[in-house]
Order: sequence, then C-alpha cells, then structure tokens
Amino acid sequence: MLPIAVTLLFVIVVAQAVAIWALSRQVGILFERVSPLGALVTDAGPAVGAQAPHFKLRSLTNDTFLTIGEPAVRTTLLFFLSPNCPVCKKLLPILRSLKSAEGDNLEVVLASDGDEAEHRRFINTYKLQRFAYVLSPEMGITYRIARLPFAILIGEDGTVRAKGLVNNREQLESLLNAKDLAVASVQNYLELNHMTERTTAQPRSVV
Repeated sequence: MLPIAVTLLFVIVVAQAVAIWALSRQVGILFERVSPLGALVTDAGPAVGAQAPHFKLRSLTNDTFLTIGEPAVRTTLLFFLSPNCPVCKKLLPILRSLKSAEGDNLEVVLASDGDEAEHRRFINTYKLQRFAYVLSPEMGITYRIARLPFAILIGEDGTVRAKGLVNNREQLESLLNAKDLAVASVQNYLELNHMTERTTAQPRSVV
C-alpha cells in the first residue's frame, strides 16, 4: 500500500506543479494584454491645459508663503489629503520616494483644510517636514476636490498638466508620464494610439 500511496502523492504533486506553471503563464499573458491604469481623471475643476488658479498660502512646515499656480522653475505636484484618509497615509512613503527620484525637478505640496492643530500633529507623526503643507478650503473648492487622495500636476508654465484620483504609485507616476507625453492622461494616450492603430490597419479602398 505504501508504494501506491507514494506514487499517487507524486502524481498529485506533479499535476499541481503543471497547473501552477500554466496559471502563471496565463497571468503573464493577462498582464501583457491589460493596459496600465493611470490616475482616474475627473471633469470637475480646472481642465488639463487651463491656467492653474493662483493661491498664495503659508506652509505649516516652515511658516513661509508659497505661490501656487504661477510660472515656476519646477513642476508642482499638488497632493490633496486628510489625516483621516488611510489611502493618503499609504501613499506618503511613495511621495517621498517620488520626490527623491525627481530631485529639483519636482515640488510636492500637500494640501488640505480643517483644524491647524490636528494637521500639525499629523505632520509630526508622519514626519512630513520636508514637504510644503498648506491649508486652504478655497483651493479644494476651486479644484472641485470631492474624493481623496487627489493629485494635480502643474507645469512650469503655470498650467494644469495632469490630474486625477490616485491610489498607488503607478497612478501617481502616470501624472508625470502624461506631462512628458503632452497628453491629458495616460488613458488618453493609449486611446489615441489604439485609434491610430485601427486607422492604420484599415485596408485602402481600391478605385
């Protein structure tokens, strides 16, 4: 009986290995076919390509004033967050990494509203002193921020270059990719490429 049991166990293990290998191949094919999902763009607020609204606000992290929306020497990433937003907290290390990777080319500004004392505790708890941190209900209203976390990329020329809801690193980076590609969003770029491919693939009519 023991040799039979060992043989059956060996067959089961081999079958599982084959099934796992086949499944991994299918997952790889699926990832190749599925396009990357960028930031979830909304139609509310200033449109991509429009002049960004001007705000002069005091940063809680260094008590100096900064101007948002005017031409600047670097790109500005406005990141709207809340101390009570779990996803926002999850993205804070990613923002640090992104800021370090971009260096002097990117200024990250954290934006919110509410009780200043609560936000100062939030800054100290999560060690956000390296970021500019502003409170402005008017800015949230102007940009029509309805859900968090929301990010807006403002170019050096002071125009809105990309925006959208962001839940992970890929979606944050998609804003920078959209700016580099000079498109409203990564989805827009993929749609344009898809339309171009379909047009190119159409057979020419013979007269």
